[in-house]
Amino acid sequence: MGAVAGKVALVTGAARGQGRAHAVRLAEEGADVIAVDVARPVETVPFPGATEEDLAETRRLVAKSGRKVIAARVDVRDPEKLARAVEDGVRELGRLDIVVANAGIFGTPAKVWEMSDALWQTTVDVNLTGVFNTVRAAVPHVIATGEGGSVIITSSAAGLKGVPNYGSYAASKHGVLGLARTLAMELAEHRIRVNTVHPGNVDTDMIINDTTFRVFRPDLEHPSKEDVEDSFASTNLLPVPWVEPSDIANAVVWLASDEAKFVTGVALPVDAGMNAK
Repeated sequence: MGAVAGKVALVTGAARGQGRAHAVRLAEEGADVIAVDVARPVETVPFPGATEEDLAETRRLVAKSGRKVIAARVDVRDPEKLARAVEDGVRELGRLDIVVANAGIFGTPAKVWEMSDALWQTTVDVNLTGVFNTVRAAVPHVIATGEGGSVIITSSAAGLKGVPNYGSYAASKHGVLGLARTLAMELAEHRIRVNTVHPGNVDTDMIINDTTFRVFRPDLEHPSKEDVEDSFASTNLLPVPWVEPSDIANAVVWLASDEAKFVTGVALPVDAGMNAK
């Protein structure tokens, strides 16, 4: 028996990176999965977006674990299509117990007063309003089971501290923390727990890309991953530059499981000590 055996989980941003890791780990622990991703480039994001092939690979990996999976190409900014995808998944899989509102973007770096309207609005629309759309579409299905459940929202270390050059990102990730704390209060009577995870630097496309490398090493014209390791490590207490998606997924599985049955309203950093430094 796995930690979430017999459960059904919704994961947004599931095509790659942390979202894929969450979907696969939940499946390995016994959950069927509704995997949602926009699976295309997103405006203002300075690195390639996930693809249909990425989402298909997530579907394959979940199925490989022996669990059922429903995958849908949906933008979390589109509430009607998102609600329809959740409804279709619940109809096929029978229920919904776990919601992992993970979809998010990391926009082009800019000082707040130099930031474009598009950069601000796109970041907030995906990272904050997209989470609102997700929980609004999913929570009624979790309530309907009558058995409680778990909502896990991906915030960030930047949801607990400021981050120069990424004001829209930090604001959106602070915003989901307030939303989660309110949801924890509103959903407690239904025995639905709501928590946030706050990753630091994670080895995914979101930060492992040329744009971020140049922010950390402006002294180099074309810094490599190896060139930025020390700079990334300097942001953490533990002597590592970044953590792996699986490290965040392990925390998500724990929060989704009965081992955390009395854990709600918690902001859980998985950040190698970034926020403690």
